[in-house]
Amino acid sequence: MTDHATTSQGDRVAYDLHGTGPALVFVTGAGPDRADDPITAETARRAADAGLTTVTFDRLGRGESPAEGRLDLDRELVAVAAMIEVAGGSAVLVGHSSGCSVSLRAAAAGLPVTGLALWEAPLGDPAATTQAWADEIERLLDAGDTENAMRHYMKDMPPEWLAGMEASPDWPVLASTVAAYRADAQSLAWAQHALEDGTLDVTVPVLAMYGTQTFPEMPVAAASIVAQVPKGTEKEMPGAMHSWEPEPMAAELAEFARACAG
Repeated sequence: MTDHATTSQGDRVAYDLHGTGPALVFVTGAGPDRADDPITAETARRAADAGLTTVTFDRLGRGESPAEGRLDLDRELVAVAAMIEVAGGSAVLVGHSSGCSVSLRAAAAGLPVTGLALWEAPLGDPAATTQAWADEIERLLDAGDTENAMRHYMKDMPPEWLAGMEASPDWPVLASTVAAYRADAQSLAWAQHALEDGTLDVTVPVLAMYGTQTFPEMPVAAASIVAQVPKGTEKEMPGAMHSWEPEPMAAELAEFARACAG
């Protein structure tokens, strides 16, 4: 059943809360909300059945968390903080794709994060390249050009993903959702800078994961994150097409969350 929490900045965030025990808060990447993310939902339910508290939520500007104005990283972190409070006051963040960089920033910013479980962080380009990409997204968003902002956001993704969106009669509506990706772009630029200059200040345990069938840069990104943190582990897990398999992922998260809580 969907509940809502209001952040300290007045944003209303929709979430699902399950179970009791050490807490997990799932931070999705660009695109999905709870309604079209059954894999995360199933994983959260399985983890709750294994003795954890789990929170899945619609990030700002998505699904049942409508938000107007400039949806930047600072505002997104306030929403993440509200979800950690819902989970009991501290939690492991489970980041997926650009949700990894949002989660890394949350930990570095001092939110009450007990650990980070990161799935396929899309990092690896030079920091200057990532910053220029993020700056162009922001420029296009500020100009109200959502279609080209979406095209630019997805320029390094498999081309069939964007082609499928552009072929849809709902393309203008789909493109407008890129307004919610500003925080993702900002977080990726921040994370790439931090990895490149060695300033990634994350002291909690980090589990950097990638699928058995994945893009070649994903294991490289996981290794680069682990190399920068004092308590880091990388692990290959069952998964393909940038996603995981719920049953083994839930079991892995349960073990990791208990270790972080202990």
